[in-house]
Amino acid sequence: MFFEISKIAGFLVSPVHMLVGLGFALTFWPQSGQRKGSLRVIQLLLGILLSLLVFPVGNELLVPLETRFPAPTKLPDQVDGIIVLGGAVDEVVSAGQGHLSFNEDAERVLAPISLLRRYPHARLVLTGGSGSLNPGPFKESDKVRPFWRDAAIDRGQVLYEEASRNTYENAIFTRDLVHPKPGEKWLLVTSAAHMPRSVGLFRKAGFDVIAYPVAFKSTGKNRQWYVPRTAGTALGNIESAVHEYVGLWVYHQSGRIDDLFPAPHAP
Repeated sequence: MFFEISKIAGFLVSPVHMLVGLGFALTFWPQSGQRKGSLRVIQLLLGILLSLLVFPVGNELLVPLETRFPAPTKLPDQVDGIIVLGGAVDEVVSAGQGHLSFNEDAERVLAPISLLRRYPHARLVLTGGSGSLNPGPFKESDKVRPFWRDAAIDRGQVLYEEASRNTYENAIFTRDLVHPKPGEKWLLVTSAAHMPRSVGLFRKAGFDVIAYPVAFKSTGKNRQWYVPRTAGTALGNIESAVHEYVGLWVYHQSGRIDDLFPAPHAP
């Protein structure tokens, strides 16, 4: 039930959905004498929406998330395993086209190509079934497996965890699949903005990991003025950031992570 509620709530708390939904509701303002007031509010909502398109709001929201676990400047000499969180495949388009189609988080799947050349003896795990309320006819691994085989990194030794539907289940099911031993070093590959929540969940599961963030969407610095390239980029960045902040709060309130905003271990 937590999974279903989280998906529905995630849709409802989307800033764009809230603005458009409220504006639409105001068009049905019942008292004719208050139409002028409702028009003013609609104009205000449109102004807010326009500002989200013009100003780099998404960048400001993403920077704290993406810089919380910076890319490691020096990787370990030896790594025992590499965990890749699913979410890089566009399930709807892939199902419609009949072949693999990536979304903006494609680097999750691409990163192991270079990592396994550096660590040829490391175990590789892709974790994630379908994160959709209405799963399609295939799992993400069905499309990633042939891609990795063509890239010569899957020679039958890669593990595919296909039951998890969210990051909480990613952590639990992956731990139960690989049974990490004390002292082992595992890299966790996921999108930079998603890393704080992911690390917090893996730590709570008793699985200490080394953050290897990819798919950065911000400049890495606040107060950098620029106009987002497209409306989709501007709103998408805001959606991604809000999703993570809400997710951190919900997972902390439900006891799934110990810290509201997980951080790297003190040196």
